[in-house]
Amino acid sequence: MKGTVKKIAIALCYIVIWQLAAIAVGNALFLPSPIQTGEALLGLLGTGDFYLSILATFLRVMLGFIGGVIIGTLLGTATAFSKWANAFLDPLRNIVKATPVTSFIILVLFYMTKNVVPAFIGLLTVAPIAWANVREGILSADAQLIEMADCYGLTPMKKLIRIYAPSALPQFVAACSTGFGFAWKSVVAAEVIAYPAFSIGRSIYEGKFYLEMPELFAWTATVIALSMALEKLTFGAIRRYGRVS
Repeated sequence: MKGTVKKIAIALCYIVIWQLAAIAVGNALFLPSPIQTGEALLGLLGTGDFYLSILATFLRVMLGFIGGVIIGTLLGTATAFSKWANAFLDPLRNIVKATPVTSFIILVLFYMTKNVVPAFIGLLTVAPIAWANVREGILSADAQLIEMADCYGLTPMKKLIRIYAPSALPQFVAACSTGFGFAWKSVVAAEVIAYPAFSIGRSIYEGKFYLEMPELFAWTATVIALSMALEKLTFGAIRRYGRVS
């Protein structure tokens, strides 16, 4: 209870600072106030396009996130058990990590439709994170447990399930938590450039293009709130499952 009150108090402090800054600027075109942003958000809540845009973006985020986690987990497992695979594939992971997201978006637009690009960009953002964390988690498995498993003749599959998977689970959960936030940001950024119908990114771009700053702030606040809420709900459950297991 005390923690909740503390968080609310801190949030209110930031809102007051925002309000004072908006008063000092004195121009909603540059910095709308929390009240103006709230009014814009209430207006958006009354439109069907608001919910369609959220749903479409959410589906793209989830497709990119789940695809990135699956591919990253498979590659992390392969490179953890095979030095040859790690040597061959590690440059690819470094290239994906080092290339700016904007460059990928523009390149991918030549080969995919604008509705597919954001989900694919989310996948590219999440995969290296899951890859690195899963590999690190597997390599950190207790050597004595592995030696004991060899002595008892456990099959590779049983060792994977009973030793390597529990060892990698904390790193996997961390990768999911971090990757989910990156998925939201990269998908929305891709939507701004790809400009698909019914998307948060498109709405953000239109807010900037038509100088509707309160709506731009309202959409941004929506992205932040959705990302935080979904991350807390989803990965709170994963962490609890990990502790029970």
